[in-house]
Amino acid sequence: MLSKKPVAIIVGASRGIGRQLAIDLSKNGYAVIVAAKSISDPSKVHPFPPDPNSPQSTINTVEREIREASGDASAVLVDTRDFASIQRMVDQAISIYGRIDVCIYNSGAIWWSSVEKTPMKRFQLMQSVNPDGLYGTIQAVLPVFRENDWKGRIVVVSPPIYSRFFRGKTAYAMGKIGMSVLTKGLGMDFEREGRTDMAITSIWPATAIQSAATSDPASMKDLRKPTIFSDAILAMLNAPANTVNGCLELDEDFLRKTGVTNFDKYSLIPGTQPRRIMPAKFPSLTVAEQDDEGVRVDSTLLRAKI
Repeated sequence: MLSKKPVAIIVGASRGIGRQLAIDLSKNGYAVIVAAKSISDPSKVHPFPPDPNSPQSTINTVEREIREASGDASAVLVDTRDFASIQRMVDQAISIYGRIDVCIYNSGAIWWSSVEKTPMKRFQLMQSVNPDGLYGTIQAVLPVFRENDWKGRIVVVSPPIYSRFFRGKTAYAMGKIGMSVLTKGLGMDFEREGRTDMAITSIWPATAIQSAATSDPASMKDLRKPTIFSDAILAMLNAPANTVNGCLELDEDFLRKTGVTNFDKYSLIPGTQPRRIMPAKFPSLTVAEQDDEGVRVDSTLLRAKI
């Protein structure tokens, strides 16, 4: 049955930022596919709701939270390391709601250390979850957007591109920056192919956000609530496609573009001013010859001639 509400798939929605995205998009009129690989029987979780940054928070508890607040959500199991699992997730979304309007990729694996101290298995895990999982998810949803006359939005949790980001976490940065390259490149595809109702945008926190990865009590004063991230993404989804397509944004900076000037409500501890962790300015990725493509090459056409 075709949903009367716009439908958002949120990949990596079992806890933390992903959970907050699912809840806030539901509050703003979306039917939500809550996707991740953490599952449970929500009727046996006590107390309820669980700590949103704990292992007790799963796609099933998030689904229950949304439904008990009169929202529309469906939990769908997905392993982003497995393309067949990703394809089943998209197929289930269509089976349940009949449409997909938004795809948010929040799934991620993290390991911050030097190259020497990052084992090959850890590197491969990060690549399979981060850039590979994103690429597979996009490959699975693009045919759905094509059926919808190329109308839709993709949001990727990945950073702006600058050299300081590589320091001390090169293996992790290789994957996350690759995700941002995908945002820039697919954005160019949409533009050159005249798909003016499509947009892909990356977003990253300007200031650290409360999550399972930021549980050190000493850091609480420098944390913001995850609601800043969902507010920024909702603003992106409401912006004209051509103003956000191919952009690498920070949550605070994007909200400032929409007129927000006071961020006090996002501080985890009231009255604190969390330290900004991202640069104030980023290098330009464009060149003077930006529009000069030379002779276009399409390997699919070359392969067809063989």
